[in-house]
Amino acid sequence: MPSSFARPVRAVRLQFFISGFLFATWGVHVPTVRRHYGLDEQALALTMLAAGVGALCGLAFAGRWVGRFGPQRVALLTGTVAALALAALLASASWPVLLLTMGVFGLAGSVFDVAMNAGGSALEHASGRSLMSRFHALFSFGGMAGAAFGSAWLGLDAPPTAHLAAVALAACAALWCHAARVSLPLPPAQDASAAGREAPGAARGVLWTLGLLAALGLVAEGAMYDWSVLYLESELGSAPALAALGYASFSVAMGLARLVGDWARSRWPAHRLMTASALLAACGMAVALLGRHPVLALACFALVGLGLANVIPVLFSAASRLPGISAAHGIAAVSSVGYVGFMAGPPVIGFIAQRSSLTAGLFTVVVFSLLLAMAGGRTLRPRAVPGRCAGCPAQG
Repeated sequence: MPSSFARPVRAVRLQFFISGFLFATWGVHVPTVRRHYGLDEQALALTMLAAGVGALCGLAFAGRWVGRFGPQRVALLTGTVAALALAALLASASWPVLLLTMGVFGLAGSVFDVAMNAGGSALEHASGRSLMSRFHALFSFGGMAGAAFGSAWLGLDAPPTAHLAAVALAACAALWCHAARVSLPLPPAQDASAAGREAPGAARGVLWTLGLLAALGLVAEGAMYDWSVLYLESELGSAPALAALGYASFSVAMGLARLVGDWARSRWPAHRLMTASALLAACGMAVALLGRHPVLALACFALVGLGLANVIPVLFSAASRLPGISAAHGIAAVSSVGYVGFMAGPPVIGFIAQRSSLTAGLFTVVVFSLLLAMAGGRTLRPRAVPGRCAGCPAQG
């Protein structure tokens, strides 16, 4: 890659890593938050829903903000706000204040996500290389590092408030010290004539389809963020330090798979890759829930990570290159629908857990992964035009 892209690529990689670290830190402290506020599963599910509502509010404006101010400025501001909201999770004893904090965390985190994905798309467009899967790998490695650091912190019986404050401070310092001076111009909207004269209306229909596929995948991914630690601790009786490794197992497998994701996308048809990946995630989660053993669950969570690894990079990359739609608006549109799954899925699991068990709630991951295998394989199947697939303007 030309040296002129080296610094922007590092900046975007850092943003993905920090985003993963922040989300993993929240995931590690789901049991902590529940104990601190005395929440049952239903109240905890509503707390997660508050983050989902905030995320959807942010996504309604994300494309406009990124288009006006640029992905880098928006990423710096929203990444900082997300870190500060994380630090405030245990600052109060009031559940309404927690709901407000989670709303801010969801809003800032969702816009941060769109901004850094738009920046990654800009670099793909400018460099002519596939980069999105490797960017998302840094999100997964950030999640792994955040979960491992949280596990170590809990193992020392250190104050959780100090952990949250330290993570927030480090995230803000990294964002502003290493990425503040990088400029990432957005790629232009794609020319419809260059893509077989596909009309913007048809492109918007494809966006809805991609968004629904993203929602299916993000239900499973969001469940791993929010419930994997609690499942190991409450359902399987694992110690808190071991339970925290559930998210780390999922994240490291996802990160490793994303490192080779761009290579895999260039060699296998998108519909086959999507079907095989989703089936692997479904099988891994089913065995984890039926096996009822912590070590087996950790191994199977890794399989879920392998299966879900390249679902979102493929869909976001496709959305960023649809004809007649800018990268920021395409990613924001798919994210808006996808985040319904990411944020609303875990609360639904919580409601099921309240009325039955967390094991029963997590079986929704199996169901949605199977739906993704069927619908994703059909949607991404090549069209009659050689080299084209529904929702995939380019295979790279």
